Amino acid sequence: MIEMAETIAVIGGTGNLGAAIARRLAKAGRTVIIGSRSQESAERAAAELGFGLSGRANANAARKADIIIIAVPFAAQAGTIADIAPHCAGKIVVDTTVPLVPPKVMRVQLPPEGSAAQRAQSQLGEDVTVVSAFHNVAAHKLATDEAIDCDVLVFGDDKAAREQVVELAGLMGLRAFHAGALCNSAAAEALTSILIFINKNYGPGEAGIRLTGILE
Repeated sequence: MIEMAETIAVIGGTGNLGAAIARRLAKAGRTVIIGSRSQESAERAAAELGFGLSGRANANAARKADIIIIAVPFAAQAGTIADIAPHCAGKIVVDTTVPLVPPKVMRVQLPPEGSAAQRAQSQLGEDVTVVSAFHNVAAHKLATDEAIDCDVLVFGDDKAAREQVVELAGLMGLRAFHAGALCNSAAAEALTSILIFINKNYGPGEAGIRLTGILE
């Protein structure tokens, strides 16, 4: 079980997904820091969202946190990780990155490492436990208080770390499942492009994934 004293930093917390994750966790009673490239932007977003959130520049947010969630676009992933890497050793880093390459976001384009999560692990090194999750949840729905009919797949090579992220998802009102090793993250990352395609062709942007036949 997660120790409630732990502080969570959401790096990229001023973006749509990051802000939605931060808000849900803070509303559930967790101590959450919003990270942004600019402290002023982070503080402004924290004040707007409420629920006791605070804001710091990305590196400082990561330094203060026990668990770090990265919620930035693929193009910003490497630079963001380089900024916070000195403050990640010994911590769980939850990577939400999806390798979307505009303008062809409806085509699967996985990086040479196999997945964005594996790319993050390679950059952060062995002293950091990377877990991958939250790829297929629509940020605009997560930003509301409504129940979300979408499951979260959680990937990582450390089962105990995965379990902590499964618990965090539960605090956010989401149903989450262990989905195996970090390399399996490629499946969920690729599925995001497919969901974008489905949403464009069938509308109205609500498609997600839901597992059936699960014994809970």
